[in-house]
Amino acid sequence: MVPYEASELTAADLGDSQQAIALHRQATGGDAWRRLPAKHRAAYLIDISRAYLDLGDHRAAGQALIAADQIAPAETRTRPAAHAALTALLRTGPTSADVTRLAATIGLIQR
Repeated sequence: MVPYEASELTAADLGDSQQAIALHRQATGGDAWRRLPAKHRAAYLIDISRAYLDLGDHRAAGQALIAADQIAPAETRTRPAAHAALTALLRTGPTSADVTRLAATIGLIQR
């Protein structure tokens, strides 16, 4: 893992979701991000989706979960944190077709 990843997740854990998102945008823009193993990138995106949810940015939270699933489906579909974030997202109201499809694929909703 890249050292700066811990900063974003620590900020999110401490309740500073805005700082977590700002650091996230920097972290995912460089070559180091692309060199991470797919499962690490997916796990990271799942974790950062919580910060987006905390800020009320449901669209970005959904995009993070969808991106995680595209990168490493097994990671997204088996991680309890992904299920929790997706469930929280579904509770916010109508979601995009991609988010709804992912929830159905995981078994969180009926098709």
